[in-house]
Amino acid sequence: MPQGIITISYIIAALLFIFSLAGLSKQETARRGNVLGIIGMGIALAVTIANAHLDALMYILAAMLIGALIGTRLAVKVEMTGMPELIACLHSFVGFAAVLVGYNSFLRLSMNADAATHGAMLNIELAEIFLGVFIGAVTFTGSIIAFGKLRGLIKSKALMLPGKNILNLLAIIASLTLMGFFIYEGGSMVYLAIVTAIALLLGLHLVASIGGADMPVVISMLNSYSGWATAAAGFMLSNNLLIVTGAIVGSSGAILSYIMCQAMNRSFIAVIAGGFGNEKASAQEVEEGEYREIIPEEVAEILKSSENVIIAPGYGMAVAQAQYSVADISRKLREMGINVRFAIHPVAGRLPGHMNVLLAEAKVPYDIVLEMDEINEDFASTDTVLVIGANDTVNPLAQEDPSSPIAGMPVLEVWKGKNVIVFKRSMSAGYAGVPNPLFYKENARMCFGNARDTLDRILKAM
Repeated sequence: MPQGIITISYIIAALLFIFSLAGLSKQETARRGNVLGIIGMGIALAVTIANAHLDALMYILAAMLIGALIGTRLAVKVEMTGMPELIACLHSFVGFAAVLVGYNSFLRLSMNADAATHGAMLNIELAEIFLGVFIGAVTFTGSIIAFGKLRGLIKSKALMLPGKNILNLLAIIASLTLMGFFIYEGGSMVYLAIVTAIALLLGLHLVASIGGADMPVVISMLNSYSGWATAAAGFMLSNNLLIVTGAIVGSSGAILSYIMCQAMNRSFIAVIAGGFGNEKASAQEVEEGEYREIIPEEVAEILKSSENVIIAPGYGMAVAQAQYSVADISRKLREMGINVRFAIHPVAGRLPGHMNVLLAEAKVPYDIVLEMDEINEDFASTDTVLVIGANDTVNPLAQEDPSSPIAGMPVLEVWKGKNVIVFKRSMSAGYAGVPNPLFYKENARMCFGNARDTLDRILKAM
């Protein structure tokens, strides 16, 4: 295939990826954004296959078939509640691919050294290989640990090794030193293998040192890492589309991580360094009181007598797949002339936008789904607040206890409502492992049970 056609096709694909990202920024245009992304990826794959050597084509098609079968099965099988860990798993594939590309590029460079790969050009290629392997290895093990924590295979509590920040710093210094020797000596498999081991351990430690409350930020940051790993692979393969796409993913992931850090009152630098998670004193010693229980039929009476209702969904709603029941109740209340709105915390669930997708799936109108900053001031004038499966994002300790692991994190101030109904299976702490004094406040009532079953009973009573 002529190089000009390849270049034009890659430019078109890159533009489609940019338009896709722009479309995904709004709920109303998200579907179009997905379609544009699919078209862009289709063009990129078609051009790459058409440009491949005939000897390699069979292997490429076989790999695509295997990947397509696995991807299709996952897409059909995985539920929305499993999307965060699936994304972490996919990030690990990107990192591992970057490591393989790095080693392949180094072996090719070693076996085909010529006049064009000497001096400055050789140094540049060696730096690309070294950085690509390093970023890919960090992304690979970091994503595996994130998957384990989100899946519940690994405890969400932060790993607190003595002098953990010094260990991270030493790993970076050692890697930079090895990079200098690697380039100075014109490439060495020994140095590349050593930095791979260091990077694998660094990625493991960075994410293991971060507590469960901050895992949404970690997923976003790993998304950024995978983008830079892709860009590094693009440099090694001299593929402009990989470079552009990787830069888009890397920069957008970093920007999203920065926004989320602001929303959670965390330091962006600390995220990159794995320096936060559970460094503050534990809040397990919070004084508990007596909770008050309420049954679904009583909740229905309170709702019918309300003028303003705010619903704050959380990960528990996703687990119970109660979004359809929530949507039915909101429609019923609106038919009765009651003002109903939804309050979405930036990290409700375990992935940004998780709750928005679930509510859109249940046909909840976009205009009544509001972000935390838009609705937080309205809780004080709200008759009834329904907290459905949310815990850490509605915990008043974030404002009241400076020693809490979630201290300073902006939360939905649901406790300011006249009546607060909390839907939970039990009195257990949230994903961050922090008790919630909201459950014991005078204006709060606990409605226990499976959220979907409980909400269905409320709807029936209404």
